[in-house]
Amino acid sequence: MKLDQVHDIQTAYRKVIDSMSRPGTVSVLSEEAGKLERDESFLPSTLVLAKMVLDTEVTFKVFSGREAEAAHTLGQLTYAREAEASEADYIFVLLDAAPGDLLRAIEAAKIGELGDPHFSATLIIETAGLSGGEKLQLTGPGIRDFAHAEPHTGDDWIESRAGRNAEFPLGLDLIFVDADHRLLALPRTTQIAREGS
Repeated sequence: MKLDQVHDIQTAYRKVIDSMSRPGTVSVLSEEAGKLERDESFLPSTLVLAKMVLDTEVTFKVFSGREAEAAHTLGQLTYAREAEASEADYIFVLLDAAPGDLLRAIEAAKIGELGDPHFSATLIIETAGLSGGEKLQLTGPGIRDFAHAEPHTGDDWIESRAGRNAEFPLGLDLIFVDADHRLLALPRTTQIAREGS
């Protein structure tokens, strides 16, 4: 069965919105991701998100060991254009990205302007897993007291993200996906602290 560009993408979109509105909530994209043909450059959930957000009106940047190949694939699938990280609407940091690439992506990404905060970037980050990683405590809108997250990331990115998100409504939204088709969203309004710090 092939991915339905309308029904399946709408279903996945609702799951992303649920995770965005309730940070710390892990959504599962197994049903949608399972309908895609395998691509060696991307996790299936990443491709579902790419099909959801990319089109001829937006730009993207890929951080990957196979950057040219991955960017070509995204361009072919979505007709979106590649851009520098500082101009891209969506930045994809893939599993095979070099150490430090997540941090570089966060530091380079556009955070919008006070008159147009929506002109900011969303980062879609592939991770080895969304449990068993660094223990994070989340607070902010959509969270009753606090929530927890444990994404596996190789980079020390929390302080850099906090700096980029310091002047609300400017900032970056992060979406993590893993090989088990799970998704965790950390919108710009979410405050992150390391547990025990």
